[in-house]
Amino acid sequence: MQKGSSMPIIDVSLLTGRTESELREMISAVHEAVVRSLGVPSASVRILVREVPPTHWAADGETIAERRARS
Repeated sequence: MQKGSSMPIIDVSLLTGRTESELREMISAVHEAVVRSLGVPSASVRILVREVPPTHWAADGETIAERRARS
């Protein structure tokens, strides 16, 4: 495959709670980093942002919501 001939799809999962402005800034920064580092056309980059509630995100058998409740 030639450099720049692919369509990168970036999947970002975050806990809910960020502002639209914060999400927009992150999308822009990720987009620029992918274009620069992979040398792909700007229009070919796709970014999916998934916001996950703290009740659906777990580590070490405990949800983030449970951790927050204990703190």
